[in-house]
Parts: sequence; C-alpha cells; structure tokens
Amino acid sequence: MKRTIAFLRAIVLASALAVPALSAAQAPAARADDAAPSGATQDTASAATTKVARGKYLVTVAGCNDCHTPLKLGSNGPEPDMSRMLSGHPESLAMPPAPRLPDGPWQVTAAATSTAWSGPWGVSFTANLTPDAETGLGRWSFRNFKDTIRTGRHLGRGRPILPPMPIPMYKHFTDEDLEAIYAFLRTIPPIRNQVPLPVAPPALSTAASQ
Repeated sequence: MKRTIAFLRAIVLASALAVPALSAAQAPAARADDAAPSGATQDTASAATTKVARGKYLVTVAGCNDCHTPLKLGSNGPEPDMSRMLSGHPESLAMPPAPRLPDGPWQVTAAATSTAWSGPWGVSFTANLTPDAETGLGRWSFRNFKDTIRTGRHLGRGRPILPPMPIPMYKHFTDEDLEAIYAFLRTIPPIRNQVPLPVAPPALSTAASQ
C-alpha cells in the first residue's frame, strides 16, 4: 500500500514539473509568431517611403514647382519661394486686370510670381497642392486626384483645368505615377492659402452679363 501511494505521488510530481517545461518550450514559438507582424509592418513602411520618394522625383522633374510655388526675387533673380512650396497663387496678391495684348503672335501674359496667367481662356491661378484641408488638397481622395488629371476637370466632373496646366501631357501618367505623386503631396507642409477662382475672358464675361 505504501509503495502504491509513493508511486502515485511520483506521478503527480512529474506531471506538475512537466507543465512549466511545456510552457517554456512553447514560449520561443510564440515570440517568433509575434515577430512576423513587425516584419510585415517594416515592409509596408519601406514601400510607403519608396512611393513618396518616387512622387517627390516626379513632382520635381515634371516642373510642378515652376507654377505652383510662387517666385520671389533672390540674389540671382527670380527663384521659387520654398517656404510656400506648392501653395499656389498667394491670396494676398490681388492682381489688377490683365493687360490686353494687340492682335498678333503674343497671346499670354504671366504674373511675376508665375502663379497667375492670362490668355484667350481668361485668367487662371495656380492651385494650392498642399494638404491643407480648407484651401488645398487635404480633403481630396486619390480618386479625386486621379480623375482630375485624367479628365482635365476639377474633381473629374467640374470646371475645366485651365492653362498653363499641361493636362494633355500629365494625363498620360500611369496610375502608379499618380499614386506616388499623391502620396508625396500628402507629406508636404499644409499651407492655408485660398487661391482665387478663374476669371472668364472679356468676351464671355460680356455675354454672360447680357
């Protein structure tokens, strides 16, 4: 009887010791599983960084700053004012009526900031491309951005996008290109700057008032 009791106690003790051992054996596997999402997160972050870098490159070589970043007078002449990068025509700069050119090969005039342009289409002001929610693209979805470029119309369904915006060329960007540009524009500093609405050419303005 004593031997039986001793044998049972040995079995109970062995079982108690086996449970911690099993937990310890499982612990490394659990830590390995926890590491997997971290690696996936790193891959996602790396892809996002690559996309933004690609977008910055495309914005640079496509000359977006040439019109959407106001010029200022520097030591060597006009230069982009990068403190207002891609913020469009300054709302504080009230433009006088555009000069009327005589008939001939000269048709277009531009503001010294390179953000206001006048031609047969009327007067256009370059848009605020920063992610400001009220005056820029902060509330635009990628679909809004893509449709605007593809159709040449505001949000893909509104007024035409006027010169000097080179829509005939930009609409050939691939979807991947536009995704990269949109991703980069979401990372730049938001600047609150309300750009004026376009002004119709005199002939259309006169017709509309009659």
